[in-house]
Amino acid sequence: MAGLIKREDIDEVRARTDIREVVEQYVTLKPAGIGSYKGLCPFHDERSPSFHVRPQMGTYHCFGCDESGDVIAFLMEMDHTPFTETVERLAARIGYELHYEQGGAPNREEVGRRQRLLDAHKVAAEFFQRNLYTRQAAAAQKFLGERGFDQEAARTYGVGYAPQGWSHLLQHLRNHGFTDQELKLTGMFSEGNRGLYDRFRGRLIWPIRAVAGEVIGFGARKLYDDDQGPKYLNTPETQLYKKSQVLYGIDLAKRPIAKSKQVVVVEGYTDVMACHLAGVTTAVATCGTAFGAEHIKIVRRFLSDDSAGGEVVFTFDGDAAGQKAALRAFQEDQRFVAQTYVAVEPNGMDPCDLRLARGDVAVRDLVDTRTPLFEFALRATIKEYDVNSLEGRLRAMRACAPIVAQIRDPSLRPAYARELSGWLGIETDEVMRAVAAASAQRSGPGNDGARSGQRGQEPSRLAGASPQDGRARPGDVAPGSGSDDDRGSRPVELPDPREPVSRMEREALEVVLQVPDLVPTTYWGHFESAGMTYRVHQVMHDALVTARSEIGEQVQGGRVWLEAVRSHLPDQLHGYLAQLSVTPLPAATEQQMRNYAVGVLTSLVEMHINREKSDKLAHLNRLNAQREPDLYQQLNRELLDLELQRRSLMGV
Repeated sequence: MAGLIKREDIDEVRARTDIREVVEQYVTLKPAGIGSYKGLCPFHDERSPSFHVRPQMGTYHCFGCDESGDVIAFLMEMDHTPFTETVERLAARIGYELHYEQGGAPNREEVGRRQRLLDAHKVAAEFFQRNLYTRQAAAAQKFLGERGFDQEAARTYGVGYAPQGWSHLLQHLRNHGFTDQELKLTGMFSEGNRGLYDRFRGRLIWPIRAVAGEVIGFGARKLYDDDQGPKYLNTPETQLYKKSQVLYGIDLAKRPIAKSKQVVVVEGYTDVMACHLAGVTTAVATCGTAFGAEHIKIVRRFLSDDSAGGEVVFTFDGDAAGQKAALRAFQEDQRFVAQTYVAVEPNGMDPCDLRLARGDVAVRDLVDTRTPLFEFALRATIKEYDVNSLEGRLRAMRACAPIVAQIRDPSLRPAYARELSGWLGIETDEVMRAVAAASAQRSGPGNDGARSGQRGQEPSRLAGASPQDGRARPGDVAPGSGSDDDRGSRPVELPDPREPVSRMEREALEVVLQVPDLVPTTYWGHFESAGMTYRVHQVMHDALVTARSEIGEQVQGGRVWLEAVRSHLPDQLHGYLAQLSVTPLPAATEQQMRNYAVGVLTSLVEMHINREKSDKLAHLNRLNAQREPDLYQQLNRELLDLELQRRSLMGV
């Protein structure tokens, strides 16, 4: 058994890893204030960015689904890997040697299964690439050359060759220390009566990479007439490779997509290469399956598919199959905020053929002359009917009306209804009535809401969050009671952030947590003496005060400070701590931040003083001055002291 990773090593890996760099392998982030970045949440569907990352704190938090944590938690959630394996991956990424307790470091056979699979794919990819430049790969070299790809292009995209024979790759990976049990899980081998044999034989090979650039599978094109297999053969479903969640070329295209706010969806590996080489560097392709909901999730994260818009351009062959694929893409359009288009070459050429025939400019022009997907869907539907007859035109109108009714932007529907009227020679009012009827049918009883973008509610990721809207419920909490196990599982009810007192206390906690070094010493004293109305805020307050007493007055914001505070909180408040640590503060410069911090803490202390004054005044009013003169005078002095404190605080 492998031992446990030492706690200090885990902390060191967490501290040395830039969470922003890791998150940006999955999500496009934009600046959102001093030291803060935001993007579309990778854990739930959303149209406006609510996912915040604070590199200085090493934390992330989504204000939409309440998911939060550090870089380890992020990778565990994204890649579905266990804790130990995730830490080992991050340690390998930064070149840090881990130390283990109770058994020592794991040996080669005990390394996480996922990492072993990734290692095997990396070795296999290098094997295929080397074989492309051998005599035996003449057919593969000819194939690439005839399609306009030179050696540099082949190296850029990692193209390789699987030699003919039954066990070349098998023996190569065995020689690198991989066991047959491990190799079975890679999807690179088949199994017969005599054991394992190479799945890819005598084929041109493309490595399929994950978003972060790791090879997770392969696509193989047959080259020889005696090959009885399919034209294209891909890796089967494995722990690494899920074809509905993979886009070929996304590792190279993700940054151009984020920069240009455009993604071009093509149909094959050579089309992706041709587009990139022609200057359309936002091209990606599906791997043996239709473009579906999981692909959309990947694209939207890099497209920053929010109110700023963007473009999704589908390229399809001009034949019937291509038109069918485009109409299938139309069915998914409502999942995008970005405008969707179709680019179809009139003569039916795909981007690779087009580049060969007419050059790079023609490929760029194909994308530039794209057609809105709504228009393409309408025209393709009309072609199914005989519009030379009145009956055929009416049937075409009835078929097209639901398409117009699905258009998300209501201002576009009348315009497309008028276009449809002109194409069919039917009065616009009649087309509008058909569209209205189709729209009413869609929104009527029994409609499942799929077209309107409704979806099942996801469970909240923060204990105590409302199942109705994902926001924290107003209320109170007593996290200090019970055993450690109880505290780790008991739901937490957070104060309503819209309530003024709750909002004020929350803002003060955010300031002291995020920029403790900008809080003047005097105001630290004010903060420590100010009590909190809500129990959960008081627990956070006490943890901050205790952590500062341990670190000292020269406390600096960042991961060390955050970890010190976290160590004094019950487990179920760690999510709330992450949320407070990433909430953007309304300041653009350090001086503005300092002024904001002083202002927030001043308001907090003033509120605390006023609350004390109210309590003492109420007590004073209940007293009989003649029966309790000493207490009466004492309360008057205390009220005067509080008022003097308030005036001093406010500079009066």
